[in-house]
Amino acid sequence: MSGRGHLFSASPVRLALGLVALFALVSVASLVASYTLTSRALDTQMRQQLRQDLAGFRAAPTAAALAALVAAEAQATDPDRVVLSYVTENGRHFGNGRLERDQEGYVLTTLEDTGTPISGEYLALATREHRGLLTVARSRSEIDQLWAVYRTIALLSLLPTLIIALGAGLAMARRSARQVDAVRRTLGILTSGDLSARVRPTSAWSDDLRRVGNGIDRMAAAYENSTAALRQVSSDVAHDLKTPIQRISVRLDELGRTDLDPDAQALVDQARADIAGVVSVFRALLQIAQIEAGTPKSRFQPVDLAALVDTFAELYEPAAQESGRQLRTDVPERPMMVHGDADLIGQILANLIENALRHTPHGSDIALRLERLPDRAILHVSDNGPGIPASERDKVMQRLYRLDRSRNTPGSGLGLSLVSVIANLHDAGITLSDNDPGLCVSISFQALSA
Repeated sequence: MSGRGHLFSASPVRLALGLVALFALVSVASLVASYTLTSRALDTQMRQQLRQDLAGFRAAPTAAALAALVAAEAQATDPDRVVLSYVTENGRHFGNGRLERDQEGYVLTTLEDTGTPISGEYLALATREHRGLLTVARSRSEIDQLWAVYRTIALLSLLPTLIIALGAGLAMARRSARQVDAVRRTLGILTSGDLSARVRPTSAWSDDLRRVGNGIDRMAAAYENSTAALRQVSSDVAHDLKTPIQRISVRLDELGRTDLDPDAQALVDQARADIAGVVSVFRALLQIAQIEAGTPKSRFQPVDLAALVDTFAELYEPAAQESGRQLRTDVPERPMMVHGDADLIGQILANLIENALRHTPHGSDIALRLERLPDRAILHVSDNGPGIPASERDKVMQRLYRLDRSRNTPGSGLGLSLVSVIANLHDAGITLSDNDPGLCVSISFQALSA
């Protein structure tokens, strides 16, 4: 979307446009209502004047007196403003105009040139007096001029006001939109893992957005401090436990080289395996904590998922054959690019393949398949082993959770948890489904355009 389109789609700009539109609507409605009331008042006043005029002429006692009165008044009256007409019983006409009938109705015409209509609109009243027709008509030019006045007010007052209000509203909304955009950019940087990003609102910001920006900065600072403390604690724990675990391992090795009876030797071997399991669990937990603490997405780069799958298939092919399982791949020849960390995506592949090797019986098939959709790249890792019941597929994503049948097999219960954490970091969806028989783990990445 263009910069202008982005501006007009912003909430502050839409709010400003809405307020200006509301102001324009109210102003236009007020002008229309004012014009309507004023024009009606003028019309009512004109009708009252016409009735008064007729009442004055009716006071004449005879037709001759009425004719003389109309003739006298007509000489001093402009026909463009008031038309007076009296037609006697014998057809004589007095006044400054006459009322005639045409195909469309009645029309006022000039007295000198019969049939020539008087221009403009008139409001007329006619009555029979002394067996003649008395007509008084007043021009509606005042009402017509009133419309011109209101139209001028709209053009010279309302329209500039709307333009100024719209410009000021857009300017203020644009400033507010820049502030909102600064908040959005900061949140995006924080989400990518860079916890040093800050909004840093200034005194020129609006009060509400300044409070939001300061709140985000305080939250980011607190999270950065807690993350740093977590990393320090993790480092300290790793350092403090590393030496004791190494000492226990060395002493078990020394003990294993002594002459021990078979039962004691078995116990030593079991202790070595337990120590190896502790180290594996500890490393997995540390890796999950480090990823959740905010592995910077700024280090992400385009990764060829097809090439990565081929590489890990070659790495695990010997182990699969040695354990009596078959590892198959279905990968397109052309590259399938996603945005991410190649090492972490490789960790996903390693964990899923090792889980399949560990939890499937001898002779099982393990398949790695890539599916390309218009905007997604989907990795499928499936097997034909016992699978996972639907009721427990959400639970296996939890740390250290293990199925009952898996408690006697090697593993820490952290493999799928680590896969889930890495997938979330890459904004990838993860789905566990039935392979009928077996399990299919599908991870959907956002694909990069070719």
